[in-house]
This record gives sequence, C-alpha cells and structure tokens, in this order.
Amino acid sequence: MRFTITRQNLHQGLNAVSASLPSKTTLPVLSNILLETTADGVRISGTDLDVAVRIRVAVDVVEQGSLTAPGKKLQEITRELPEGPVEVSTRGEQIELRCGRSHFKLNGLPAADFPTLPDIPFDRGWTASGSNLLALIRHTAFAVSTEESRPVLNGVLWELRDREMRMVATNGHRLAKMTIPAGPSQETTTQLIVPPAALQHVQRLFNESDTVQVARGGNHLGFSAGGTEVYTRLIDGTYPNYEQVIPKDNDRFAVVERKGFESAVRRVAAVASEQTHRIRMKFEDGRVEFNVLTPDLGEAHDELEVSYTGEPLVIGFNANYLLEVLRYVGTQEVRLGFKAPERAATLEPVSGDGEAKRDYLCLVMPLRLVD
Repeated sequence: MRFTITRQNLHQGLNAVSASLPSKTTLPVLSNILLETTADGVRISGTDLDVAVRIRVAVDVVEQGSLTAPGKKLQEITRELPEGPVEVSTRGEQIELRCGRSHFKLNGLPAADFPTLPDIPFDRGWTASGSNLLALIRHTAFAVSTEESRPVLNGVLWELRDREMRMVATNGHRLAKMTIPAGPSQETTTQLIVPPAALQHVQRLFNESDTVQVARGGNHLGFSAGGTEVYTRLIDGTYPNYEQVIPKDNDRFAVVERKGFESAVRRVAAVASEQTHRIRMKFEDGRVEFNVLTPDLGEAHDELEVSYTGEPLVIGFNANYLLEVLRYVGTQEVRLGFKAPERAATLEPVSGDGEAKRDYLCLVMPLRLVD
C-alpha cells in the first residue's frame, strides 16, 4: 500500500477514528486502526467492538493495500509533523510515514485480524438533517441512567417512523422526549435502544449542515454522511412504556422565565441536603416561593413572579434534576405542568416570536416533603 495525503487530512481522519478506540483492551488489534485503499482514496476505521467509526479521505493512491497500525501513536506522530504532503506506505506488517525530513516506521498487524464492520443497507433507511438529528440527541441523551441494574435504561430509545424520528431517555427520576421530522423510509416503524456513547460520536463527527442517513442492519445501527460512518451495536431488551408515566391530565400550569427560575433554584439549592438536594416550592397566583430547611446547615427562602393558573400547589424536587432539565429546554420561557404534589411534573419550551415550535417534553418526578 502506498498513498500521499496532506498532513491536515491525515490528522483529521486519525482524530475522528482514534476516539473510538478502547483505552484498555486484551485484543491488541483493537488498539490499531485499519487503513484500506479504495478506488477514490483511503478508508480509516477504528472500533471497540461496540462502536465503530470509518472515515473516507481522498488521497493519491500509488499502490493498493491494507494494514492495521497503532492508532494513538499514529495520531501523536501526525499531530507534530510539519505541514506538507505525507507519504504513507507499507512493507510487510510495517507502516512507514515520510514527511519532509521526518521518517517513522511502526509495527502493524494484518488487516485480516481487524473486526469486520457491519453491513448496513443505507438505501433502505431514513434521512434527517444534521441540525435536527443533533438537536434530538442533545436534548434527550443527558437523561439516560448510569445504573447497571436496568441495562435498557442505559440507552436512548429511538423510535423511527416514516417521516418522523423520536428519542426518549429516562433514569426513572427524569425523562426527556423529543420528536423531529425525517425523510421517507421503506422500513416500517421500529424501536431501537442506542448506547449514548455512539450518539456522542455522532455529535462529534457530523455537522448541522449534513444530511445524515440512518439505517439498521441486524443488531447494528449505522449513520452516514459525507464519507463519515458510525456503527453501533444496539442494546437488547424491551424499553418501558414511557407514555404511561407522562401525565395527560395536568390542570395547574406555570410559565416561568427560564434563567431567573434556574438562578433561584440554584441559590436555594446551595443550602439543600447533599443527599436529597430537596427544595420546596409553593406555586400560587402570580408567584412561586422557594424554601429549603436543612437542620445541620441552615435555611433559605426566595420568591419569583410567575404566571400561574390553577389551585395553589406545594411540591418538592431534587434541585439537580430540575436544573438539568431546565438547561436543556433552551427557550427563554418554560411551561411547567402539575396535577398533584406526588405526580410527575412536565416541562415544555415556550417558543418565542419567530422561533420554530419544538415537539419536546421533559418530566421530573417530585420528592415527598416531610413537615
């Protein structure tokens, strides 16, 4: 194998792929990246067996071939090379890099040792704009569970329909749900549970201006746009029926200015218990009161003007969950919906003038208040 590539293109390709390599592994080939020449350039691939990344880069190919080479070492070397063309070649199981007066040789492993990447039929999948897809991930993936007792909650539920995509994530205490438009598909409705690590790669590698193709092949999901591909193994299991926990009969509503509300929650939470982070809120006509009493620390009180309709309500929340959801709602104003002190509260964005309306809902479970 022999080809010539600019230092910048080689560095960008290695950066994109190296992030998918495992930090520790008992399989030496997983520390390597796979380089394969094609008719129109070179493909660079990396995987940890759960998530794989493949980048296509246009290069001048002199001789066809393939080899795996140490990914992190190649990345370190390429980062420090001078600007200019880099000649990459292989001899046996060694890869050579020449750039100006710099010359490196690294021991590799045969391409046949590298895991086979999934074969995904992208022509049968869905398409979505990069801006919509990245917003979908950003506004939901934060809510996944990190506890290992329920593996399905460690992933994001992705519902793919003709012309529509929806993501849902929850840890049992908070939930985020968002729906975006998508291109037509030959596939019927399907539900997938996607590891958040794969979605982080999608956020890192795709741009808002991209048109991203999404498709399933067996127990794998693939994303493709502009010569960049991300593949992930799906999480097995049945996701809980999230619709059952979303209240449909809320009859008390508050519209708050997000930043001011966040600031007040953060202020009083400074005095909350480090175990429960519990704060007490009382909603009534025109205002909300915040109260915290922590016997071994102190107490806090604050008030804000809000637009509130319905019977007065006293309810408790974990301030951390509330703040996290508020951060991702994003709009200047937020609509909170309630039914009773022991029922889940909903938070939805209030679109301003000229802003597109989002199909987005978050849910936070309340904490029991002890008098």
